[in-house]
Amino acid sequence: MTSPESASPSRPAKAAGFALLGVAAVALIIGVVSLFGGGDETPPVAGSSTPPPPVQTTTSESAGETSSSAPAATTTTNPPAATTTSVAQPPPVTQPGAGKVPVRVYNNSTITGLAVRAADEVRANGWTVEGTGNYSQGTIPTTTVYYRPGTDEEASAKELAAVLRARVEARFDGIQGSAPGIILIVTNDFQGASKSK
Repeated sequence: MTSPESASPSRPAKAAGFALLGVAAVALIIGVVSLFGGGDETPPVAGSSTPPPPVQTTTSESAGETSSSAPAATTTTNPPAATTTSVAQPPPVTQPGAGKVPVRVYNNSTITGLAVRAADEVRANGWTVEGTGNYSQGTIPTTTVYYRPGTDEEASAKELAAVLRARVEARFDGIQGSAPGIILIVTNDFQGASKSK
């Protein structure tokens, strides 16, 4: 026969468990309604002085990436006490190479296949390589990443140069008319990407 003391603790525990399940169900319903119903915004009532929330834009200097996002959750009250709630969207997923300027790699060394090897390292670090070849219009003193000044190429070129431990400069007259994009000219001193990441 079971004593009344051993049976009584299980009843409050069951009651608490059912209460928690009820709270969880209510929270789930509110979440689903907010998710699917929160995107429908009602137009402001005439005479309302509440402006829509601003969109925040952030730019990453290193990769030139730009993303826009709305503020987290905003509640606006219009006369006569109508409430609209908007749910912030998650940030976009960036793919490797997204926001980075394409690169062309040229060999100006005595090492056969150096442009291809350098191109593989450029790709491995997130850039898109548009082509490889030889640069034979002169001698470049050291491995250098070139960009067009005043364009989004500059930030991406500086980032690539830091990764490859190379010099970075504005384009010189001999490559000024080349197609848009970063130009990497590798020489005998090419070291490749830093292994200290």
